[in-house]
Amino acid sequence: MKDSLALNENIRDSVLKYSRCIIMVAFTYVKSISDAEDIAQDTFLTYMIKNPVFESEEHEKAWLIHVAINKSKNYLKTPWRKNTSPLKEDLCYLQEEEYYLLEQVLELDEKYKIPIHLFYYEGYSIEEISKIIGKKPSTIGTLLSRGRKILKIELGGFNND
Repeated sequence: MKDSLALNENIRDSVLKYSRCIIMVAFTYVKSISDAEDIAQDTFLTYMIKNPVFESEEHEKAWLIHVAINKSKNYLKTPWRKNTSPLKEDLCYLQEEEYYLLEQVLELDEKYKIPIHLFYYEGYSIEEISKIIGKKPSTIGTLLSRGRKILKIELGGFNND
């Protein structure tokens, strides 16, 4: 009984701490807040079922992000999802510049938008992102650099090439 209460308390605390982050990570994939919320809920359900042991809060957050990424990818592969057209999300609550930037980040190829989101929006280092995504730090650095270059061009900057 005590273990069950402790687990419920841990999950509740994690939901309060990390749900926004998990929803935003899922949103970068599925581009729908309601679908991202479903994925986040499924991520926390997986947490509850598996009851993993973490070394630290950062390890817990990284595990949740990794699970959310996998669940988002799986969601995008479902036959139902492939046969539907997502509605454009209403993000009017953001300031115009923020909205435009987020819109451009979401248009990036998946290999760029997740490292950019984790680096700029969640504050992870290249080393931490490499552990979460399972790619070498040098690869993450390259993806960030290329993603920034694409964003710079899309946002009206110039290309140094």
